[in-house]
Amino acid sequence: MATKCTYVVQRLLGAHRVCSRKLSSTSNHGRFTWKGPVRHMSQSTISGSSCLSFRSHTCGQLRQEHVGEKVTLCGWVQYLRQDLFVILRDFSGFTQVLIPQEKSARHVKEVLCNLTAESVIKVMGTVKERPSGQENKGMPTGHIEVLAEDVDVYNICRKLPFEVKDFVKKSESLRMQFRYLDLRSSALQKNLRVRSQLVMKMREYLCYVHGFIDIETPTLFKRTPGGAKEFLVPSREPGLFYSLPQSPQQFKQLLMVAGMDRYFQVARCYRDEGSKADRQPEFTQVDIEMSFVDQAGITSLVEGLLQYSWPAEKAPIMLPFPTMTYQEAMRDYGVDKPDTRFGMKLMDVRDVFLSADVAFLKAAVSQAGSSILAIRVPDGAKLFSAKDLEGLKQASKTQFHQEVSVVLVRDDGSLKSPIKKLLSGSISDALLKKTGAEPGDLLLIAAGATAVVQPLLGHLRLRCADLLESHGSSIRDTSAFHFLWVVDFPLFVPRQDEPGRLESAHHPFTAPVPEDTPLLYTRPEKVRGQHYDLVLNGSEIGGGSIRIHKASEQLHVLQNILKEDPTVLSHLLEALDSGAPPHGGIALGLDRLVSIMVGADSIRDVIAFPKSFRGHDLMGRAPAYVSEEELKSYHVSVKWPAAGTGGRQEEGGEI
Repeated sequence: MATKCTYVVQRLLGAHRVCSRKLSSTSNHGRFTWKGPVRHMSQSTISGSSCLSFRSHTCGQLRQEHVGEKVTLCGWVQYLRQDLFVILRDFSGFTQVLIPQEKSARHVKEVLCNLTAESVIKVMGTVKERPSGQENKGMPTGHIEVLAEDVDVYNICRKLPFEVKDFVKKSESLRMQFRYLDLRSSALQKNLRVRSQLVMKMREYLCYVHGFIDIETPTLFKRTPGGAKEFLVPSREPGLFYSLPQSPQQFKQLLMVAGMDRYFQVARCYRDEGSKADRQPEFTQVDIEMSFVDQAGITSLVEGLLQYSWPAEKAPIMLPFPTMTYQEAMRDYGVDKPDTRFGMKLMDVRDVFLSADVAFLKAAVSQAGSSILAIRVPDGAKLFSAKDLEGLKQASKTQFHQEVSVVLVRDDGSLKSPIKKLLSGSISDALLKKTGAEPGDLLLIAAGATAVVQPLLGHLRLRCADLLESHGSSIRDTSAFHFLWVVDFPLFVPRQDEPGRLESAHHPFTAPVPEDTPLLYTRPEKVRGQHYDLVLNGSEIGGGSIRIHKASEQLHVLQNILKEDPTVLSHLLEALDSGAPPHGGIALGLDRLVSIMVGADSIRDVIAFPKSFRGHDLMGRAPAYVSEEELKSYHVSVKWPAAGTGGRQEEGGEI
């Protein structure tokens, strides 16, 4: 691998030699200098940041070794201070520009003192060391300043809707409406550059280390069965529509049939759904597919990819990532994407209540498919208010239609619960022993169908972690990155809208675990799929599978198990019947991965132009209305809802 990487660096170095020549001394463009291998390059180590531009240096580049040099800086005015200083900003940082006070420099002083914040200027001057005691150690350029000798004003900024400063709080809708201003913030500048560097390293690893090729696939396709809602795109042919694909799934399988062997793409994907903190209608995946591979090959590739591309300033990634089955994840954490940075696991306490004379507990003890589960919340009884506890109960009722019993452990070790029969001496002692609860702890107990109480307590576990942290407890290490593979998912799950019918847990192209293949034809609900999810700190950042590569097996799944019309996928079935190799792949959610990596609250903070919570573009005001005359060429007409039923709203911000 080392030899191959050296060759890559040499090739890339040769491609950039055009910038290594010294440019005209009158252009102030400077010189591009290569400093080390590709995989270790960062903005701070590439002096070519000023190559081909008006400036000689960036605003975050100057240090004490530059004292005495004539420099040219370009950027935005961040602050003006007492007619003495201008703080100039660009993507790399800040430089303090000293306003000359001499009469001979009156013009320069007048221009600088009359600037407004966020105006765009070019400053020529000399780097000076700041006077002793006036250094700013919190600023990388804080030991120097530039004495202005000349200035060009490119643009005077109007009054803005908000100040472009990180400490100024703005509503998200205002940030979305003026995204081009919001993107000037140092936080978003950093996030997008981290994203860019991550993708660059991923491309290098896949292409030059493992022989992948980057292939673009169409974004105009057709509707296919299953999955999330799709966006439809009308064509000019009556009744014919395109669909924006949810992922390149079918295309990458067809590329394997075509013998491309190893494909990847930084792919744009679409789902017609509103935004949440970790999703929006259009998003980006690092899409990967390989031929002649098994699950171990895919997971090993992804682990190496992430380790290779992981930012050096972050805590290092340890390989291999731990693996957990779907059943273990649900049993211990109540979710299929567990956050393993903290404990508070679900516990089976059925045996504690075998003798309890409580109706709902008796039913849970006796009925098949039922459970009595508990979680212990350290210091929950001590820290949680009555309002906190009521919120937990309410969440249980409204989201899961299920009661949860709250048991407090008093300072003397006795239990407090609204259900008195839970508190008999033998039950209390057994419950404390089983759960390991101590004075000041909180127990949450739920009884009922396992398929309900597991996700219920899984949800409350995360909610309790949030509450504990809001009360000052340190539960999750925000600097830690806990990766986890979750495997052995069920291949099919019951449809919620149609009892007795199955749907794919992942997608209809996932192959069964080899030993479960015979069950496809007898007990499909028992089949496990060769599906694997990659989880990071409780968020799913990737999912993939080994695919069905035999047309007969794929036809059986579509026609006999999922009850779908196979003609919709006739192109894929024909391809699989044309000599398809065994193949598999994965898609990594780039937006989610980067947002966790940089500690952003939302994926919208790592996307240049994201959609709002309702899936709207508040800056460009999309989606927008189209006139009936324009719709005629698409053979589309709009039927407006009746007045008072949520009809047409005015264009503009969200209501």
